[in-house]
Amino acid sequence: MRLSGLVVLLLIVLGNLGFWFVMNRPQSAMPWAGTIKSVSFSPSRADDDPTVVRKMPHLDTTLLPTREEMDEDLAMLAGQVEQVRTYSTLEGLDVVPELAGKHGLKALPGAWLDERLARNEVELANIARIARDNPNVERVIIGNENLTLHRLTPEQMIRYLRRARAMLPERVKISTAEAWSIWLEHPEVAQEVDFITLHTLPFWERVDISGALDFTKRMVNEVRNAYPDKPLFIGEVGWPSAGRSYGGAEPSLVNQALFLRQFLNWAHEENLDYNVVEAFDQPWKVNLDNTASEKHWGIFTVDRQPKFSWIGPVIEFKEWPFQAAAATLIAILPIVWFLGKWKDLRLPGKVFFAVLVQFAAAMVIWTMSTPVVRDMAPATELMIFVLLPAQLLLLVVVLINGIELTELTWTGRMKRGFKPLPPGSGTRFPKVSIHLPCYNEPPAMVKLTIDSLMAMDYPNFEVIVLDNNTKKEEVWRPVEEYCKSLGDKVKFYHLAPWPGAKAGALNFGLTVTDPEAEIIGVVDSDYQVRKDWLSALVPYFENPKVGHVQAPQDHRDWENDLFKEMINWEYAGFFDIGMVFRNEANAIIQHGTMTLVRKEVMEKSGRWAEWCIVEDAELGLRMMQMGYESCYIQERMGHGLVPDSFMAYKKQRFRWAYGAVQILKAHWKALIPFKNTGLTPAQKYHFVSGWLPWFADAFYLLFCVTGLFWTLGMVLAPRYFDTPLAFFILPTVGVFVAKIVHHIFLYTTRVKCSWKRRVLSAIAGMGLTYAIALAMWQGIFTKHTPFMRTPKMAEKVGLKDAVKMTLEETTLMALHWVAAIAVLIPKHNFYDPEIRLWSVVLVVQSMPFLAALITSIISTFPPKTPERPAPAEPQAPAEGATA
Repeated sequence: MRLSGLVVLLLIVLGNLGFWFVMNRPQSAMPWAGTIKSVSFSPSRADDDPTVVRKMPHLDTTLLPTREEMDEDLAMLAGQVEQVRTYSTLEGLDVVPELAGKHGLKALPGAWLDERLARNEVELANIARIARDNPNVERVIIGNENLTLHRLTPEQMIRYLRRARAMLPERVKISTAEAWSIWLEHPEVAQEVDFITLHTLPFWERVDISGALDFTKRMVNEVRNAYPDKPLFIGEVGWPSAGRSYGGAEPSLVNQALFLRQFLNWAHEENLDYNVVEAFDQPWKVNLDNTASEKHWGIFTVDRQPKFSWIGPVIEFKEWPFQAAAATLIAILPIVWFLGKWKDLRLPGKVFFAVLVQFAAAMVIWTMSTPVVRDMAPATELMIFVLLPAQLLLLVVVLINGIELTELTWTGRMKRGFKPLPPGSGTRFPKVSIHLPCYNEPPAMVKLTIDSLMAMDYPNFEVIVLDNNTKKEEVWRPVEEYCKSLGDKVKFYHLAPWPGAKAGALNFGLTVTDPEAEIIGVVDSDYQVRKDWLSALVPYFENPKVGHVQAPQDHRDWENDLFKEMINWEYAGFFDIGMVFRNEANAIIQHGTMTLVRKEVMEKSGRWAEWCIVEDAELGLRMMQMGYESCYIQERMGHGLVPDSFMAYKKQRFRWAYGAVQILKAHWKALIPFKNTGLTPAQKYHFVSGWLPWFADAFYLLFCVTGLFWTLGMVLAPRYFDTPLAFFILPTVGVFVAKIVHHIFLYTTRVKCSWKRRVLSAIAGMGLTYAIALAMWQGIFTKHTPFMRTPKMAEKVGLKDAVKMTLEETTLMALHWVAAIAVLIPKHNFYDPEIRLWSVVLVVQSMPFLAALITSIISTFPPKTPERPAPAEPQAPAEGATA
């Protein structure tokens, strides 16, 4: 590696370490060294679940904390807090005041009230007994947020408060707990209590952490000013350490620590009475709602470990150095290898690719460590193991696109750039046999193709027209008659019935080829070739290592048709970007038109594969495996016709994608790295990496369908379906963005077209996502599919047919939009930024399906009438000339 490469490597390593440090930088606030006045005490452990016990008390009481466990918890809290608050007297909590007194703690028991009248009576009786029997109980709270949550009316609460007062000893003060706004709205309830129990939770008010303490101060002061004669008790104050965001309020360990430190210091200065919610994390509380934050309010973990220090700096994830080191180690070897390999790579390219590799490595580590960092719903854990391999594949595809972009943008000139050779370059004129397969093609179109072949300036060739299973005699017979009129140089064969589709017809053509022919050329029946096609390319075969010479597919008659313009430039990207890149490694994809093949090599390799629907690409791979080279001539040597409808366009790409899977399944052993199979490492890389983006489309569809089912789960069963984690949101959105950037950037540098055409080509290509994905999945699970011809010169279809041609894509698009709206309908979801983000992601995921519908609709537009040039203005004769 040169010095610049070492500098780039050093900067990338330092940048990666800096990224992880910034994400986990220590945060400091005013320390707190005193005891906490009170904490909410829910003694449930990790496997406890009182909600199950409430539903089936006669079946399962093992999901409640034992007396011994509660005693251990209170012993741990002694010396750190002065009081513990409970919310109910049932489910074993009636013993808490007794155990608290044993450890020198005060107790603030609560009686839970709701619509269940019989339960309410038991709670009132228990609270009276507990207050009488425990001298450390000086206050009780009757009901918790019943007016806030509309469980009871103010009149009902007043009756319960009066009944409780009559049952309690005179020394015990009484209150009920409500949100700050409820106290301001119902002074009649305030008159019934001895002290105001105020819940001040800025998180649920969607307040950003930077304004949380000020908001709390305002809530406290408003209630205190409203009732100056009533003692004020802040019954709940706190912040969650994890879970979903709520509006501008973001749960995090750092935010929890900073808020509580700030609050405790302010409360101490103001001599306020308060209760921090809560002592321990409570995993069972995820059943109470679908915010995934209720279970993370503890200042201790569910394992009874302190979450943060009350004095020193707070770090969100203390193990971040291990994450940073792992991401560096994963990235450093590929960066060193690639920078060492690209001797002529310019500095911007080194920086771009090194950053891309480091980003991918960081994503992998972030993904792998998320289950450790974040508590997840059950279905999310399953999602990790099922979809993680797909996510890694998508990252690999992004890296592959990055290699192509880097190679074609920031390296020097192409090392294997071939151009048409000038006249006289060849020393001899070997005979070329041109094979022209056709099936049910318009006779006029085929005749034009034959005419262009006959006009070539090469002196030694024949043309074999292979009509394959055309049923209508009026279609193939005129072509046969026309061929007879051209003499012995053109032969026509009508094959019916004939097996093997196009490959079968081409193999028959080999049996009737002139024995003197050394080169086989293949041209589709819609092509018009340049007259110098053979004379400019055949001389390359004088190199005995050359197995085939390939010219690009290009098209004509698209200028006045918007749909044809779109797909013409979409095709151009492959031939001006992908094929150029592959040619550098002698690994081009042979495509069965505008191709010239050494006949001897074709015979040795086993001719055209009739089992494969992309017989051209499969033959090219076999010839490379035999050690022969290919030459790719980027200049256009012929022009054909593009498909006339979106359905034809889609079917053609389906065939290509399905055939790619067939090839990979048949030749996977030849593509194994570090094994001598006749292919070079670069050829193996390109034949695998070139088709991986299509596999990415397959997994994109998988992510989309999974996302729809996941959203259904979020709506119907929020207990089990949390908001999809960011690392599952990023692949679909990230790959979508990466494809667009890759397309636009390389089109800007490699394809000579306007911005409008770049965008149109991107829409057309994006619209094929579903067709490609479907082909890949079918190819994986099936062996064969019928050969699908791409019809040319077909009639335009109507607007109704545009929707029919994209029925699957349109359905998927509509489902994504419905899901994006449905997930926002619950009020608490609408204010959750993570859910709003997921809603946006659902819309973004639908873009390829929308692109398919748009492209299909455009395909129905009638062509524009070509503008006729204005007649030239008559000019006066030049001076001295005669009129």
